[in-house]
Amino acid sequence: MIPAAVSRERARWYALKDHPVQLELVKAVPSGVRFPVVPAGRRSGKTERFKRFLSKQAMLHDNEMYFAGAPTRDQAKRIFWEDLKLLTFSSTHIKRPSESELKLFLPNGTTIQVLGLDQPKRIEGVPWTGGGIDEIADLKADALNLNIMPALDTINPSRPNYRPWCWFLGVPDGLNHYYDMAQLAESGTDPNYKLFHWKSAEILPPEVIDAAKRRMSKKQYEQEYEASFQNATGRIYDDYGKNNLTNASLASHEQLLWYHDFNYSPLSSGIGVRRGNSLYLLHDIILTSAVAKQAALEFVEKFKNHGNKSVIIYGDPAGRAGEKHGHQSDYTEIESVLRSHNWKYERRVKMSTRSIKDGQNAVRAKICNAKGERTLFVNPITAKFTHDAFNKVQLKKGSSFLEDDSNDHQHIMTAVRYMVDYEFPVLGETFSQGRMNGR
Repeated sequence: MIPAAVSRERARWYALKDHPVQLELVKAVPSGVRFPVVPAGRRSGKTERFKRFLSKQAMLHDNEMYFAGAPTRDQAKRIFWEDLKLLTFSSTHIKRPSESELKLFLPNGTTIQVLGLDQPKRIEGVPWTGGGIDEIADLKADALNLNIMPALDTINPSRPNYRPWCWFLGVPDGLNHYYDMAQLAESGTDPNYKLFHWKSAEILPPEVIDAAKRRMSKKQYEQEYEASFQNATGRIYDDYGKNNLTNASLASHEQLLWYHDFNYSPLSSGIGVRRGNSLYLLHDIILTSAVAKQAALEFVEKFKNHGNKSVIIYGDPAGRAGEKHGHQSDYTEIESVLRSHNWKYERRVKMSTRSIKDGQNAVRAKICNAKGERTLFVNPITAKFTHDAFNKVQLKKGSSFLEDDSNDHQHIMTAVRYMVDYEFPVLGETFSQGRMNGR
């Protein structure tokens, strides 16, 4: 009778959908390519192919040392650890896996180490046979140049003619070091490198691709699902234009959405409404050298004649500072003013700060998604500061996502980002990875 653990491990080797580029990829290292560069679509099987290739190599070759890396230890553990234990049939290993070191000890004397490269020196000083690094675009360029490539080029005195191999996997993220690596691999000028590229639509079901297009902006979809290297332009929301403008005004029955950035000057907040799946940004409150209570007094005065005295409040998690110790936070200051003026309110604020990039992508997808649908509209007359912000807020020089905070308009865009990312986040998949794609 086959032990239950072995049955689970066998089941993990489920069939994958064959793809000609993927089949060529698994032959790359045996045919002499040291560095397969794999910018392929999200959830399209690139990481799964690497896990299986690594596991097979480890099981076939005795007394070797392999690695599987990612930009941080948490990422590396989440991506690789449990799967590699299953794929290498670790339940049958004489020496149990080291959960503290994230290291597998195969019966043939071969080891596999899962590495977080937030401390890039972890890869140094080991005579590696080969390995791979996922999410390579998120890795610091200095770590690649100063630690990883020198480690892979270090000659093992006991095998002077051998050179370690490494798969470089990931989704593009601007024209950074990964772009340079892909360009080198595509050029064919260095036989150590070869490019392997495919799109998610070549692997995933049409309904999954359609859902992704509705959820993402065109630029983000092309980057994430088509693995296209997108240049970071100066203007953050460059799809915003005349088709996002509206002359709409508030209806008396509508519940208000009030989104904040608690910067001292200018203290910026905006007021909008949700109509179906669309957001209408219709007013803003911009105060110089003000505090949250003053913004609240401005709000209740501005909307004293609004019929529906109900508002949803959005903003930065940092605005809750002090609440655990009985101190007034920005939110409690606002809510106290609202109560005293007979407003009902609901606070919708994340428990922790979200990624700036994720928030920006959420806003981009509302401005115009990959199917060309626009579901964010601004009244350029009654919310002029917000309208100007969409046109003026730029990236900090040299960054692919950090916003130029020298522009006063940046603060209202931060407020918009908090609200949109809460109601329409793009982070996370809406389908099970499972056997369908085997990331």
